[in-house]
Amino acid sequence: MTIPPGTHVEIDGRPADAENLLVPALLGTYAHFTALQVRDGRTRGLDLHLDRLDAATRELSGAELDGERVRTLLRGALDRAGRRDSAARVYVYFGADLKPTLMVTVRPPVDMPAEPQSLMSVPYQRPFPHIKHLGSFAQTHYGRLAAQAGFSDALLTGPGGVISEGAVANIAFYEGTSVVWPDAPALTGITMALLEPRLGDHGLPSAQRPVTLADLGAYRAAFVCNSQGIAPVRLIDEVEFAVDERLMKTVAEAYAAVPWDVI
Repeated sequence: MTIPPGTHVEIDGRPADAENLLVPALLGTYAHFTALQVRDGRTRGLDLHLDRLDAATRELSGAELDGERVRTLLRGALDRAGRRDSAARVYVYFGADLKPTLMVTVRPPVDMPAEPQSLMSVPYQRPFPHIKHLGSFAQTHYGRLAAQAGFSDALLTGPGGVISEGAVANIAFYEGTSVVWPDAPALTGITMALLEPRLGDHGLPSAQRPVTLADLGAYRAAFVCNSQGIAPVRLIDEVEFAVDERLMKTVAEAYAAVPWDVI
């Protein structure tokens, strides 16, 4: 994995240097994070990002994480990076004493690729999937294998071909009248959390229920979503999906209705 050019890194509000970078280097993967797209100093679902960080910190260390501290560190990093538009991440690392260390990264903004996605199913489900943690070796490796096979990314599945999530995105399926989100161990992404309750307001009911690889033929279309945006799915393994322009327009309108929060 390469660090994108122009990436600005701060640890507990201080520019990264050889000394404080030892913290994430030595603490390894006992950490969690959230990823957000920032436009003009704003992001969607800021309260959900802060709640995610606090909930995971409480679960992993027993201590709360002050949301205002997170906002202050994030604002400071954005200002010092000189980026009103960016892709930002907030990482929370824990040492042996479980005291949290916060790292903020700021890099150029990223949008979901415009072209329809293709996914290769792989037999893997993330451990502790409700936490956006750094134990991502398997999903990263499966993503690389999928790319080598000519796919956009991997699709994580469990026993019996139960579909959980994409390697870096949630996935939803379209029956023709409603959207189905797989009911399986997975991370509830911020974009999914913002989008799901709003679809009904745009005439598109949604529900969660189990979806397996054997069920794919029953669905007319599919799409993926994460902090970078939303994209249609054209292929899962050998199963082809039509790109339903009406569906994607409705989903895009529902997401566009989400307000932007000042950081």
